[in-house]
Order: sequence, then structure tokens, then C-alpha cells
Amino acid sequence: MADALILPIGLVTAGLVAARLGVLTIAAWQQAAYRREQDQLTLEVMRERIAEAKKRRNENSLAWNGYRKFVVHRKVVEAEGVCSFYLVAHDHKSLPVYKPGQYLTFRLSIPGRDKPVIRCYSLSDCPRSDHYRVSIKRVGSPPDAPSAPPGLVSNYFHEQVTEGDILDVQAPRGHFFLETEHERPAVLIAGGVGVTPLLSMVNSIVAARSQREVFFFYGVRNGREHAFREVLNRVVAQHPNIRLVVAYSRPNQEDEKQEGRDYHHVGRVDVQLIKSYLQATNYQFYLCGPPTMMETLNKQLTRWGVAEQDIHSEAFGPATVSKAFTPPQAVAGGVSDQASTTTITFAKSGKTCVWKNAAGNLLDLAEANGVRIDSGCRAGNCGTCVVAVKSGQIQYVTEHGAELEEGTCLTCIAAPQGNVVLDA
Repeated sequence: MADALILPIGLVTAGLVAARLGVLTIAAWQQAAYRREQDQLTLEVMRERIAEAKKRRNENSLAWNGYRKFVVHRKVVEAEGVCSFYLVAHDHKSLPVYKPGQYLTFRLSIPGRDKPVIRCYSLSDCPRSDHYRVSIKRVGSPPDAPSAPPGLVSNYFHEQVTEGDILDVQAPRGHFFLETEHERPAVLIAGGVGVTPLLSMVNSIVAARSQREVFFFYGVRNGREHAFREVLNRVVAQHPNIRLVVAYSRPNQEDEKQEGRDYHHVGRVDVQLIKSYLQATNYQFYLCGPPTMMETLNKQLTRWGVAEQDIHSEAFGPATVSKAFTPPQAVAGGVSDQASTTTITFAKSGKTCVWKNAAGNLLDLAEANGVRIDSGCRAGNCGTCVVAVKSGQIQYVTEHGAELEEGTCLTCIAAPQGNVVLDA
């Protein structure tokens, strides 16, 4: 009887042991498979990082310091007063990849000027290894001052620069750009020739085959000034994730026949127009256009509830979206006006000037008092007006795109915080 019981118990025990071994074997196999999967993922991540590092190293090796010679390969009229210039490297070497929205800095020897003139112009296409493209609008005399001279450099480009000419160009730079690998919806808002960096952004999204949702609001005066019409219409026709809204502020008689096809709205691009297309504010906003347009839109978007860090704007000309400016504070308690006066000393020139907020920036103050400081873009981008700050503190009245050494400032967009001594 006992022997009869021992056999089944032994079989059960053996079965349990076998089952346990089976479970352990399966667990070990699963664990090994998991480790292999993790090792494979780690290997893939390492490969991606190595590839990215090589890409960055290659791009850095293609970048250059100072100025490089470029040949004007093509000159193309895009609209009334707007020309594109296709630039190829004179040494025929490949070009570094830039971020869509960045700009080039040009050094130009213009007849009648005793020194080179510096200007910055946005790149207007997606990055390419064989050429760069900038699109430049001819700047006329101000409407309220018709006797004033027109834009020096823009007119030089339109009238004097021809195919085959050689230009001095700095490498692409700038902090106003769109990261194409991100998927957060974007709103691009352009006024006039401010379309150029935003066109670079939308073309880069297309080139990356991204499905990122994009709303592109583009305001111009009329059809004659509507640059890149065919290009943008083709983009939206082929990419349903990109929506284009064009506004004409002053359409002419010919334009009235094209409403609904070439443009969708009569008036300016403002927050009411934008809100009629967007259901929420959770977008990244990129603005480039005339100063008044950007100032207005920046305030309107903020009041609508768009987070400040989600609004990106480009300095397009000597005036742009300004940060809240805090003037130097006078000491309270009955101190005399003389004691609270802020002075700017130009050490090399031996001049001391009284700062008034109406001066706007240190460069304008210097020029108004006969102190010569080299300048270029006058928008905080090219770095030409940089000077050393010997003592005192400054603040910037707008964001800048130049790389600066410690202890220096861009005088074209700088204002003092108390007494300042400049090495100028």
C-alpha cells in the first residue's frame, strides 16, 4: 500500500520539479530575450548618437570664421521690388547646414563709401549643400519723407549686383529658427518681405517630410508685392498639413478678381484673423515683418493667452519687437536732478553725454554726439557695433542674435542701467 502511494507521489514531485524547471527556463529565455532587445536598442541609440556626432562634426568642419567668397550664380525677380540671389561658394566646397530662419551677413564695398557696409539678410530656402539663397526687397524712401535717400544696400543689390559678382559672406547664424525635428504645431506669421525666413521654415518642414501641422499667415499690400505665390500655392496643394492664409491690405482692381484664389482676406494679419482659424493657443508662433506689425501682434497674442516663450520674432531692420524697457531709476528721497542724471562716457573720444531715454540706444547717442562707432544691421545681429564696456551695466531693448564676448555690448540695441563707460 505504501509502495503504491510512493509511485504517484514521486511522479507528482517529478512533475512539479519539471514544471518548475520549465518555468525557470522560460523565465531565463524571456530575460535573455529582453536583454538582447535592450542591448539592440542601446546599440541603435549609440549608432544614432555616433551618426549625429559625425554629422555635427562634418557640419562644423564646413563652417568658417570671418568672411568667405561667394559667387552670385542666379538673380531672380520674385515680385515687385523683391529679388532672390542664389549664392555658390567661390571655392566650390560644400556648405554647412543651417537652421531654417537664420541669416547671412554681407560685407559690401559700395562706391562712394569710405569703408565697407555690413548688412544681414535672411536665408529664404531650406538648407542645401550646394548653394544659399537670400531674397531682398528694395527699400525706397520713407512715405513721410520722400526726399530722404532710399535704402543704401537693398538698392545696391537690386541695381548693381549681377550674376557672376563675388560677395563677402559670413557663415549662417541667428537665434530665430525652427527645429524641424519637433512635431508641435507651428504658426508662421509674415508681413511683406518678412516672409523670407518663414519660407525657409516651411520649405524645411516639407523637405523633412514632416506631418507637423502648420498655419502660414502672410500679409502683403497687394498682388504685385505677393512674392513666392506659386511656390506657396504648390506647397499647400501637395501637403494637407500646411494651411496658407494670405491677406491683402490694399488690393487693387486686378486683385479683386482673384480674391479666394490668390488671397483669402482683405485687411491686415491680426489676432482676430488668426483666432478665426485656430481653436487654441498651444502652438509655437514665429513672427517676421514690419516693426509695427510685430509689436501689435506680440501684444495681441500675449493678451490672447499665448505663452511668452512660445512667441518667437526676428529683428527685421533697425526696429523690432522690444522687451519691456526699464529706464535707470532715480534715487528717491529728495535727491537733486543732477544726482540722478545718467551719464555715458566714451573713453577713447573723451566725451561724456547725458543719457535720455529718447535716445533709444547707445549707438544713436554716440552718433548724435560725434562719436564714431562702426555699425551694420542696427538690429543686434551682425555684431559690427560691438564695443567693450569698461564700467557700468547695460540692458538690451530687444533680443539679439550675435555671439558676444563677456564685457562687451551691442550698442545698436543697448541702453544703460546707470552710469556707463564705453571703450569708444
